[in-house]
Amino acid sequence: MTEDGLVIVYTGGGKGKTTAALGMALRAVGYGHKVCMIQFIKGSWHYGEMDSSKRLMPEFELIAAGKGFVGILDDTSPKEEHEKYAEEAIKICTEKILSVKYDLIILDEINYAVNLGLVSTQDVVELIKLKPKKLDLVLTGNHAKEEIVELADLVTEMKEIKHPFKSGIKAKKGIDF
Repeated sequence: MTEDGLVIVYTGGGKGKTTAALGMALRAVGYGHKVCMIQFIKGSWHYGEMDSSKRLMPEFELIAAGKGFVGILDDTSPKEEHEKYAEEAIKICTEKILSVKYDLIILDEINYAVNLGLVSTQDVVELIKLKPKKLDLVLTGNHAKEEIVELADLVTEMKEIKHPFKSGIKAKKGIDF
């Protein structure tokens, strides 16, 4: 059993990146590990993990640092506002990583935030390099940049084969959010 923490990336166009990270968090909490999940894109909408994560306290901490989904559905916020929230999320990540209080930190949708231009690839690379030796660090989101993939120990790409949205089936409570 290794004492060194891993850098794990869940990326790709398929569903399940955040869900995989939450599964890992659930497993870690089962061993009494301290987990922090910082969400970059989600924030203004209500979704299931906001409530279920409270049941895992005090071992699990969820921080919805984003302004909400960027440029879709009812988003009327200017990009600058999303950038401001993302910049604050990077500060929170830095603080949590350097605190050495956690066994596992999840940076949810950070790869997507990079792809949208809300944070830079270099910001993410610097967060990875800050990682204490024993910390496991998980980065989720589509479009993981090659520099991030290179630094990771494990990279899983979720690939969509079939999706209910394409058949006109809307997002489902408890499954999609």
